[in-house]
Amino acid sequence: MKPIRTYIAACMMAAVFGQGCKSDLLDLSPESFLTNSNFPQTAADIDQMTIGIYSRLQSRKPGDYLVMEVPSDNLFMSSNQSIAGSFELDGLTPEPGNPLLNNFWISTYNGIFRANSVLGEIDRPADYRAGQKDQFTGEAKFLRALFYFDLVRVFGDVPKVTSVLGIEASRNTRKSPAAEIYQLIVDDLTDAAAKLPLQSGIARGRASKAAAIALLAKVQVYRKDWAAAQAALDQFATMQGYDLADNFADLWKLTGEDNPEAIFSLKYIDGSNGHGLSTAFIPNAGAAGIVNRGDEVALPSWSLIKLYDDADKRKAATVTLDYTAASAGAPTIFYPYISKYAIPHTFNASGLDLPVIRYADVVLLKAEVAFHRNQPAVALAALNEIRERAFGDATHNYTAADIASEITFYDKLLLERQLEFAYENERWFDLTRTGRFTQLIREERNYNNVTQTAVTVTLRPQAFMKVFPIPQVQIGQAAPGVLEQTQGYY
Repeated sequence: MKPIRTYIAACMMAAVFGQGCKSDLLDLSPESFLTNSNFPQTAADIDQMTIGIYSRLQSRKPGDYLVMEVPSDNLFMSSNQSIAGSFELDGLTPEPGNPLLNNFWISTYNGIFRANSVLGEIDRPADYRAGQKDQFTGEAKFLRALFYFDLVRVFGDVPKVTSVLGIEASRNTRKSPAAEIYQLIVDDLTDAAAKLPLQSGIARGRASKAAAIALLAKVQVYRKDWAAAQAALDQFATMQGYDLADNFADLWKLTGEDNPEAIFSLKYIDGSNGHGLSTAFIPNAGAAGIVNRGDEVALPSWSLIKLYDDADKRKAATVTLDYTAASAGAPTIFYPYISKYAIPHTFNASGLDLPVIRYADVVLLKAEVAFHRNQPAVALAALNEIRERAFGDATHNYTAADIASEITFYDKLLLERQLEFAYENERWFDLTRTGRFTQLIREERNYNNVTQTAVTVTLRPQAFMKVFPIPQVQIGQAAPGVLEQTQGYY
């Protein structure tokens, strides 16, 4: 299991200081020589190690869509790019040898290693300011929980590692049941919520008490523990300063980054510490006023575009139908592309913050929990809170008849989640956690505006594809027979 083993023996301190750290959190110059005996010694050292955990998440996050969004019905891989493993996930034919899954496993377990390193050394310094030790502990546990939440949703049963392991111990660490991983996540987030400061007491881009509580509510929804989810939502309701932004489009502008909807976002700096997500979805010839060339990794599915009402303000902020290339005098043509992250930026180095959890998610979690707790009026009000922001008024609100049964409620809930969080890596997990992913039999992809026809692709998802296979590389690096493949992928 490379992420648990190799970094222990060969690059322990290098793993603490990752590349790509952003904003006021980061831009650190680590010591040239660090050993277990002389590092960490001070609270400042632990702070640097904690920043290293964020760094791993920041470097992984912009490419998460390749594992978390590509399998869904929101987009499809462009023929202009050839990213190894992406077309298999796009066609719902994942294999144990998929390099994207292996890279995701490695980077996520490296983040867990960094969190475990902080927690293992947290008692060493003696110069903490009041509340500082609790803050670093809370941050490490929040981030470890977030990494494990991603792992358990992608892979299901995975090894549970809560301390820095030696080589042999790591090679002999077996998978733990998903339920046990979820319990670790809940325990970490509960402790993090108790220890982390409010947003006013910590820099933007670092986890706050509200972030831990909001993520805890989400995790409890995934567990279908409706009472525990309600308790977390009730606790979140005591947090001050969070609300929906007035204009959905403002969420995707540099001027709107620190908005009241941003519960936890990752910070980036254009050019120097930026990300490639703003470039990834732009057509190859660039886009006028945005960037001079694009990567065109993936394109929006026509099946998603059709779901947006023309009066829905989220449509124009998420996808653009009429495209103008970056070259001077280029004509405007019909060529839909994903525009949610399309701000003016340096190629593959955008400074746009990337949200991890925002208030709109809390509102829709509230709707789901309320429905299951026999509070349909509360559920309806929460759904319509999102609708009214999307349309600017109540003319498109749902009625009680629209959510009269569990099936119809989830029809509306998952639709709103799809329209609200398109390309934010929520859709595939919403489908798998509700069991609806097996219904993705046919999907409309690109659309010919002249013939007014769409290309329809047939998909054949199987029940075991709710989670993806354990990377074969990791099975091979574990001791023989220790890391077993997920059933269905033999």
